[in-house]
Amino acid sequence: MYTTLLVDDPKPSVKRITLNRPDKRNAINNEMRKELFDTLAMFDRDDSVRVTIIRGAGKCFSSGYDLASDLAADQPYASAPGDGAWSRHVTEGWFGIWDLAKPVIAQVHGYAMAGGSELATACDLVYLGENTQIGYPVTRVLSPPDMQFHPWLVGMRKAMELMLTGDAMIGENAVAAGFANQAFAEDMLDESVLAIAEKIAGVAPDLNQLNKRSVHRAMEVMGARTAMRAGSELMALATHQASTKAFLENALSAMKAENKHEKPD
Repeated sequence: MYTTLLVDDPKPSVKRITLNRPDKRNAINNEMRKELFDTLAMFDRDDSVRVTIIRGAGKCFSSGYDLASDLAADQPYASAPGDGAWSRHVTEGWFGIWDLAKPVIAQVHGYAMAGGSELATACDLVYLGENTQIGYPVTRVLSPPDMQFHPWLVGMRKAMELMLTGDAMIGENAVAAGFANQAFAEDMLDESVLAIAEKIAGVAPDLNQLNKRSVHRAMEVMGARTAMRAGSELMALATHQASTKAFLENALSAMKAENKHEKPD
């Protein structure tokens, strides 16, 4: 049924989705995005499901978007074309998770970078391993994030530091900054997240839908949704910067050379 995901039922009323491209460090391509969004929507309509966990197989949660794939092809839903199309597209997906009725938990181990961190922050709760790194190093070489969630999660000063350095946060530092809820010992992460999911599943889903929405509505009244959508237009400007163009040209040349090297004689 799934090509890029594994799905199981670790506890009653709890679904768990595992990003399953470990050989690609769970890089997110459009096939994975479609399977993920379709599965989350299906669980949102399923009365037997009360909470969903998303985690990664192998050494990490996700290294980010699969830049070696054609991210403009076979997208899981339509978005407005033109400059900033990709940023608008992934922002729609981010809010697609935000707007689900049922809670979604990100269980992050190893690292979650760039698009991987975007997926994690779209979830309602984020739990990390104590040595897990989460960040957006793309700001050093390519562009601002596709969506400007950082100021809303960690405040202006910390967001500015992360944007200007591209540094990642580790475990408890991410928790202290407000990027994540808790950090656990690596060997306790599965067990700890399942315990939290069970507690959430013990609350009636019609009530938890309102509980979730109450937090989001407060953020939206303060301008979170509008600001993140506006941020996608800023990201579009990056494609016109000389440094970004140079990086993309070098990266494309490197990928072509690697693909040529991998082709059999």
